[in-house]
Amino acid sequence: MRRIEGYVIVSADGMIADCKGEMPPSIRNDADQRFFQDALDHAAVVVHGRHSHEGGPRAVRRRRLILTRRVAALAPDSAYPNAWLWNPVGANLDAALDRLGIGDGTIAVIGGTEVFSLFLPLYDAFHLSQAANAKIPGGLPVFSEVGPNATPEDVLARHGLKPGPRRDLDRTAGVSVMTWER
Repeated sequence: MRRIEGYVIVSADGMIADCKGEMPPSIRNDADQRFFQDALDHAAVVVHGRHSHEGGPRAVRRRRLILTRRVAALAPDSAYPNAWLWNPVGANLDAALDRLGIGDGTIAVIGGTEVFSLFLPLYDAFHLSQAANAKIPGGLPVFSEVGPNATPEDVLARHGLKPGPRRDLDRTAGVSVMTWER
């Protein structure tokens, strides 16, 4: 069975990066990184855009799909032997997963904005970490629908996901995670 799960840390105003597309130190957190990396260790595949980076010592070994408009459908990524470039306009998700040899398992979606938004109708779960003490004015939102009248929570609820309990990852830094499930 395949399961699609999203993973993100956002600022209090729902942003994942500054206006240059860079994740600011104000939302970086060691406890959240441990939560994130542990989840990716158990994923069958990691899905992200070209500008989102999945780092850590085990990143190069992970199978991944990198969303891009630079290919018509699917192409091997010359930079990473376990990765394929994927244009969802030219190939559906099943075709992309088949190309990577992914049968069952968790599909871990890690951003950016367009990628998170593309998967909104498909998530089985979305792990929304929040750095409550940080704001990123003019930043990039987690979902394209986030704005003055919609929080990430509003968007998830609108797409049929329901919140679970909030769990503190780093109480001192004000970082917590809430898992939303369908």
